[in-house]
Amino acid sequence: MSILGTIISSIFHHGGAKPPPVDQKGSATPSASPAPPSPAPTTPQAAPTGAQSSPPAAQVDVEAVLTKLASQNKEKLDWRRSIVDLMKLLNLDSGLAARKELAHELHYTGDTNDSAAMNIWLHKQLMIKLAENGGKVPDSLKSDEPSGKG
Repeated sequence: MSILGTIISSIFHHGGAKPPPVDQKGSATPSASPAPPSPAPTTPQAAPTGAQSSPPAAQVDVEAVLTKLASQNKEKLDWRRSIVDLMKLLNLDSGLAARKELAHELHYTGDTNDSAAMNIWLHKQLMIKLAENGGKVPDSLKSDEPSGKG
């Protein structure tokens, strides 16, 4: 699994939802097989009228999941601003090689030797990808200007 896929899977798992499959571009992929149809009701009275066949998937509140994980972590991690801390919070390798691999997965075109610029870009792109894949992500986490300290 890709690093991006591992991050998304970990966050969605902690949020109690099944993560969508993620392709190499970091976008949710259509399911290879359609969901099985709902079983037919056994009696006419059991059939709801005008109801959906299945409830929509619950959206995972990314901020709530990460905030909860941070509150349970003995180390003070600034996951809102730091890709390194976010990866540490998820118990993933946050080393430079792993971040460069993530940058490659997300098609980073900047200089990967400028780790500060790359890290800022990675954090923003990760939040955008989480939102694109069904995560509820506040706009403040998807912007270039992180909230809080500047």
